[in-house]
Amino acid sequence: MTEQITIHQHPLFIALEELDLPQQDFIIAGSGPLLAHGIRDNITDLDIVARGPAWELVQTMGPVQPAPWEDVTRVLLLGSRLEILNGWFPSMWDVDEFIDNREIRHGLPFAPLDRVLRWKSRLGRAKDLADIDAALQYFTAAALPPSV
Repeated sequence: MTEQITIHQHPLFIALEELDLPQQDFIIAGSGPLLAHGIRDNITDLDIVARGPAWELVQTMGPVQPAPWEDVTRVLLLGSRLEILNGWFPSMWDVDEFIDNREIRHGLPFAPLDRVLRWKSRLGRAKDLADIDAALQYFTAAALPPSV
């Protein structure tokens, strides 16, 4: 395992902080929560879900385009390494409920791990299955009950 870079030193999190989005109006999704918990050593892109004032600000930063699922739209920044979306699997969560149920880690709003497991189970890609396995090992080591 490589040495983990701290969240606030990671170039994607530096770029996110430079956007100056209102913290109550966004959440870090994708594999970001796995990095925040130390389950992953690094990530190559960052998925952010934004609403209200945060989403309005993001729309001024680049072209709005369809995301690959469920009528969600997105703005891609940093050569598509920073993806900011106006929803996250809307058939599973309302955007307001999704953002309101965040957990703060390292001073930033992250999606809880139980939700990470739910969407990664739904996607079922090889990388998602590897992340699920790593998260379950994390829960076992921490003696925490997973919620899939």
